[in-house]
Amino acid sequence: MASVTLTLLPGPDLLFVITQSVSQGKRDGIAVSLGLCSGLIVHTFAAAVGISALLYHSAVAFQLLKYAGAAYLLYLAWMSLKETGRSGLSATEPKRSFFSLYKRGILMNVLNPKVSIFFLAFLPQFISPAVGKIPLQMITLGGLFFVQALLIFSLVSVFSGMAGEKLLKKSMGSKSISYVKAAVYALLGVRLALLEK
Repeated sequence: MASVTLTLLPGPDLLFVITQSVSQGKRDGIAVSLGLCSGLIVHTFAAAVGISALLYHSAVAFQLLKYAGAAYLLYLAWMSLKETGRSGLSATEPKRSFFSLYKRGILMNVLNPKVSIFFLAFLPQFISPAVGKIPLQMITLGGLFFVQALLIFSLVSVFSGMAGEKLLKKSMGSKSISYVKAAVYALLGVRLALLEK
């Protein structure tokens, strides 16, 4: 229940899924969702083997990862602005491959150091040393988080994609969506750049 509640709270990942689904359809949203959730696996293993703790205690590593993530989000904002002259779901716009979008989701998630620190703080609350090996418990709990997050993000992709199709039927719909998407990515990038531990 804690995982579901946290996943449903408005955050960078959820906003990323919504904007991608509204602008390009549910298929693209699901691809990004799978990438974001795959990034959670990376963070789970990092927390289980202690890499997240090293990141937390190394100001240089934290800052480097943070600025790399911010730069990537600002790059996505720029690319979204370049789409303003196109029709979001038109046949003339080349569709990105599922794998390309999947990689985009992974990059966004893995390049956010706050997620690593969150997992380092969140997962241990549900671990009992008496039950068994702590790293194995963390990986199991991370797997449960992955499953529920993927389910929720996929449902959000479907409903957001349906809303996007209705918006794109209007003449100014696609331009408006591209501007909103660019603004969301830019705000997320600036927010990440200004993030403190």
